[in-house]
Amino acid sequence: GSCPPRPDRRRRRRRPEEKEEKEAAGESRLELQAFRDYGESWYRSRKGLESRFQPREPLARQPQVTAEARCKLVSWLIPVHRHLGVSFEALCLAVNTLDRFLATTPVAADCFQLLGVTALLIACKQVEVHPPSVKQLLALCCDAFSRQQLCNLECIVLHKLGFSLAAPTVSFFLEHFTRVRMEEPGADAGEASDAGILARGVAELSLADYAFTKYAPSLLAAGSLGLADRLLRHRRPLDLRVSGYREGLLRGCMAELQLLVALNEQSLPMVLPPDVAQKCPWLRGGEPQGREINSSPTYLLRLFVCSRGACASGVCVCGNTWAQGEINPAINSLQLISS
Repeated sequence: GSCPPRPDRRRRRRRPEEKEEKEAAGESRLELQAFRDYGESWYRSRKGLESRFQPREPLARQPQVTAEARCKLVSWLIPVHRHLGVSFEALCLAVNTLDRFLATTPVAADCFQLLGVTALLIACKQVEVHPPSVKQLLALCCDAFSRQQLCNLECIVLHKLGFSLAAPTVSFFLEHFTRVRMEEPGADAGEASDAGILARGVAELSLADYAFTKYAPSLLAAGSLGLADRLLRHRRPLDLRVSGYREGLLRGCMAELQLLVALNEQSLPMVLPPDVAQKCPWLRGGEPQGREINSSPTYLLRLFVCSRGACASGVCVCGNTWAQGEINPAINSLQLISS
């Protein structure tokens, strides 16, 4: 009789999406193992560096830049970083770079927006595989500044900060606390994910508010997660003792964050995915508890858009909307106020 057909031993060629899924799963396992091995050491190391990178009263030497102007700039950087598709880590680093430079060098009001995009560029070069181009960033400013101005300011910022840029950020600590939570027995992955997303939104609001520059990033991260669990009414909230902070300090931070959320009920949904926003009924007309909290003045966050409608991106702030008067498109040189 005839011999049976030989089995086809050729390997089935994987589809590209299968390969990507396998690589992503492998990276996730490696990250989890790395966290289990070194997570606590990383946390202690980054937390120990916070005081070195946290500026004290960054606007104390600024005769032209006010807390409200800073709020407007950071409120603009929030949708800009989303529009460019860069990470929350990059945004946090940009705000840290901005504040540390403001603490060292008085800045003219008409160069403040340029400083914002310069700080974002420096941050993206640190953590993004594909940082935005100088051309993209200048276009978001309606080409009010030149490439040479941005490059000059980048050099000045790097020199003033001594190329010391790897600041601990709220983003790092949010991720750390979320991973700690997921390692707990019986952890609810859905609750952890929702709390992390809402906490990031709250943290974004706090970046724009000058009143929160007094808090260390690790404290802000713990407070944001604690508040997110409270607002979402989670059954298994994060045990905030993992942060190492006293209960009174955490309560004070959470109280101010809750006031900030209450003042920004219309803005917060803009930085949240719809499925998470739907789980926050007070964002649809209700109010979170705590509006009566007496706290320091908190500036209302507004997500600014181009008033002239001249920019296709829809996230540009034109000169005539800026805090300290009109940005002059004809600036020929970087203007820094001599100290």
